[in-house]
Amino acid sequence: MKIVFLEKAGLGEDVDVSIFDKFGEVYLYDQTTPRQIEERIRDVDILFVSKLPMNESTLKNAGKLKLICVTATGTNNIDICYTNARGIVVTNVAGYSTKSVVQHTFACALYLIEKLSFYDHYVKSGEYTNCKAFGYFENQFSELSNKTWGIIGLGAIGRGVADIAQMFGCNVIYYSTSGKNENKDYQQVEFETLCSNADIISIHAPLNKDTQNLITLDVMKKMKSSSILINVGRGGIVNEEDLLDALNNQLIAAAALDVLEKEPMKKDHPLLKIQDSTKLLITPHMAWGTVEARRRLVDELYKNVEAFLEGVQRNVIILQ
Repeated sequence: MKIVFLEKAGLGEDVDVSIFDKFGEVYLYDQTTPRQIEERIRDVDILFVSKLPMNESTLKNAGKLKLICVTATGTNNIDICYTNARGIVVTNVAGYSTKSVVQHTFACALYLIEKLSFYDHYVKSGEYTNCKAFGYFENQFSELSNKTWGIIGLGAIGRGVADIAQMFGCNVIYYSTSGKNENKDYQQVEFETLCSNADIISIHAPLNKDTQNLITLDVMKKMKSSSILINVGRGGIVNEEDLLDALNNQLIAAAALDVLEKEPMKKDHPLLKIQDSTKLLITPHMAWGTVEARRRLVDELYKNVEAFLEGVQRNVIILQ
């Protein structure tokens, strides 16, 4: 049996995938361009992908393909109608990164709310050696306690953030992007209400027709000028040009992004114009990727393959 990883680099070099040798001959490609897909999967039985498009154009000559394992939760890159018609099983993995993303959300929030980049630079620049007192407080920072934390998307990650925010003493409100999520533990509000009342807004929603370009300049004009925006959901949810305008014009105080509309970002990306890390923090889509989370991911992928070979459905994507 031939097994191919088309985007192994996305799992990290420190994560071992040798456990898949049990199932057959494994080929690892760190990166694959769309043009390279057809040749690399021509005689493959099991395929591992993350973001690459899987449709008739890329799969038409993969006559032996039986299973596509998506090394993530989202499957919007897969043409499920086509794979179903071909009898190709598609699986994904969910829940492996919840703790990791929740942790990163608070790392971003605390980094920005406490102005940590400013104070780190103050000490390392040598200025602290001339300080008149033992403490230095030129750049005001605040407590999370008594702040209103607004959550967009109250799934597993959103609920994890809500629980910890409440422990910090925050008043938690949330907006359900689908309109279907109801949670009695927290106050559900309309989108406009959340944006105008929240001190911290964190995004934990998928990218779809309801969330595409959800956060625009008009929305940020309605937010508090002291508010912090955190996006660990999907890049297309926040309009990046509008965010640049909002930050430059002090419509909001700061933002943290772990996701961008196009990844990796281009060298001329407009947000690179902001070098002040008290105002903008950007991380390279790594919130999900603690070593523990990536190891859980590989374990779940292994179990998906094992179940498939035993004729058992596990994490199979069914067309709704």
